[in-house]
Order: sequence, then C-alpha cells, then structure tokens
Amino acid sequence: MEDRSRGMLPEKLAEGQEPTETSMKTELKTSEKSGRFAFLDWTRGLAAIIMLQGHVFHSFTRSDLRDQDLFVLSQFVGGMPPAIFLFLTGVTLAFLMESRERQGMEAWGRVRAAMSRAGYLFGLAVLFRLQLWFVSYPQSDWTSLFRVDILNSMGMSIAVMSIMAVFTTMERVRLCAILGLAIAGISPLISLLDTSGIHPFVRNYFVPNVESFSFFPWGAYLAFGMSAGSVLRLVPKAELHRVVQWAAWFGLVLVIGSQYFANLPYSIYPKTEFWLNSPTLVLIKVGIILIISSFAYLWMNYMVTGWSWVRQLGTTSLLIYWVHTELVYGRWFGPWKDSLSTGQTVAVAAVVIGLMVGISLLQSHWAQVKEWLGISREGRSPLPEAD
Repeated sequence: MEDRSRGMLPEKLAEGQEPTETSMKTELKTSEKSGRFAFLDWTRGLAAIIMLQGHVFHSFTRSDLRDQDLFVLSQFVGGMPPAIFLFLTGVTLAFLMESRERQGMEAWGRVRAAMSRAGYLFGLAVLFRLQLWFVSYPQSDWTSLFRVDILNSMGMSIAVMSIMAVFTTMERVRLCAILGLAIAGISPLISLLDTSGIHPFVRNYFVPNVESFSFFPWGAYLAFGMSAGSVLRLVPKAELHRVVQWAAWFGLVLVIGSQYFANLPYSIYPKTEFWLNSPTLVLIKVGIILIISSFAYLWMNYMVTGWSWVRQLGTTSLLIYWVHTELVYGRWFGPWKDSLSTGQTVAVAAVVIGLMVGISLLQSHWAQVKEWLGISREGRSPLPEAD
C-alpha cells in the first residue's frame, strides 16, 4: 500500500476530554450541551470532509484527468485540513491548561498533563504507522515507520508548547500568538541551515520539507490555536458572539494582508518557498481558519436546530482518519485506483463520506448498539438463567 495520507489528519483532543474521543471532562459538559463550543466540532467536521474528498480524488482519479479544474481545486483546498486540525488541537490544549489552572493544579502539574497528551499522540502515531506497514507488507518500506506524519507533528508541537502551562490563561493569549509568529517567521531560516549531519529521522521533525509535518512551520498553527483557545476561555458566554465577529474580520485582514505581502517583489529572507516555509502562507491559512470558525459559530447557533452530520464527523475525527486511510489507500479497491472518471470519483467520494458518517454514529452510540444486540459489559451475550 502506498501511503498518500500525508496532509490531512483530524485529531480531536476534544474540549477538556480524556484521551478518548467519546469521553468529556466534567467541567465542559455544560458548555458543550449549550452549544457554546459546538462550532469547533463543526469546523473539525468540515475539515474531515475536505480531507475525505481530497484523498478520494488523489487515489482514484485517472492520471489524464489530473490537470482538470475540479481535481486541481480538490487538491488545493485539501491543503487546509492539517492546518485546521493543528489549530483546533491548540484550542483544546489551551482548554486543558485553563481547566487545570482553574482546579488549582500547580504549574508543573499542568505541564505534565500537557506532556501526557503529547505522549498519547506519539503513541497513536506509532500504532498508526505500524498498522499501515503491517497491512501493506511485504510491499511496505520499513523507513515509512519513521515518517513524520500529522500525529507526530501534533505530539511534537504539544511537547514543545507544554511549557506554556506555567503561565496564566491571560498570559497565554499574548505569548502563544508571539510564539506562533516566531515559529512561522523562523521557518525559512531553518531551511537555510546545513542540517546534513543530522539523521533524516530526526531532521524531519524540525526542518521544513514536502514529505513531513515538521515543527517549522506546522507548530505555528498549534501555537495560534492555543492563543485563540485561551481567548475563548476568558470570554463570557454573552460576549462570545462579538469576539467571533471580530475574529472573522481579523481573519479577512490576515488573508488579504498576507496575500499582499506574499506578492511583493522583494523579501526579507534570502530564500523562501511559498508552499513550504512561507510565513505569509501560515497567516493566510490562520485567517481562513478564523473565517471558517466564525461561520461555524453562526451556523451552529442560529441555523442548526438539531443534529448536524458535519459536527458528528468532527466528534469522531480520529476514528474517521484511521478507517478511511486504509479504505481509500489500501488494497480494498485496488482495481479502481487511478482509473475513475471525474464523475465516478465524485460518486465514490460521496459514498465514502456517507460511510464515515455511519461509522461515526456507530462509535458515538456504541453503548446503545451493544444494548440492542444484547451484549453484556464483559462482551458476551447474557445467558438465560437456569430453571
């Protein structure tokens, strides 16, 4: 199996939850039920949809159709999900730090809690790479086990940013924004360093390259997300709509302003690559994320009155990522790979998205499903009592 999953990973470090996607921390239940942060799940769900269609097009479209507008557009917007997932992971990491701070946990205890999240994600990254390698064996390359994918990037970024837990929530608003700018701004300079003496397995965690999610510049999204998450924790519920409005306008300014500076004929850097290490690309994506999140808030609070299938995908994004990667890039539909027309690929994308919604619902309601099937807590059907 050829691993083409780079570029799009949904990871849900949900708002204050333990390291499972279905459990929530007690302090967040009230706000989640009220829908205050439902828009974050919706944003994550939208990113999952973009990821799904992008991977399907990448895996199934015929090679002679890959210069057509629809395929190009599919892959272009497909570059947004990893930035969204990292940003939202930063938001929920800020929630974790704030909740521990509010509970009275001492500073280094908060750092250890953040580091445990990093370790959790690193563990998931190892399991994911092992699963991909095992399923595709013997065609798999052992070096793929050390690929720095998005889960690895999340673990690394959280580990580095865990020191922010020693500060207050108010301080993190400013400090994390500064760190985000610093990470993005330093990235072109990191690319210019002579790192030939560093083993590639280590270098790929830090030096920008097209095959890995290195800390520079991807860690900037997590830092910006931590700043935004800290703002959300400080804003009273009654004032949240105003903050969201300002976020949308600020996002628009970021997109337009960064695009303007990106098109200038001169640069402060000796060399930079826009699609690899450009700070302006990072700021453009952050602006787009702010705009999308603001729309999600409007949609979830004023337009949706019941269940949302987009939000549903966002609540189980890690499972969706894990399952769809094997389904889309595995051996299951080998004869169809790189052989479908555009219309056929669109149909397959719709089927895959629908299937992922079904799997998401199954996970969310697994307890009820087990009860309906008559499966006991021990995993066995209860036996009839003897007469």
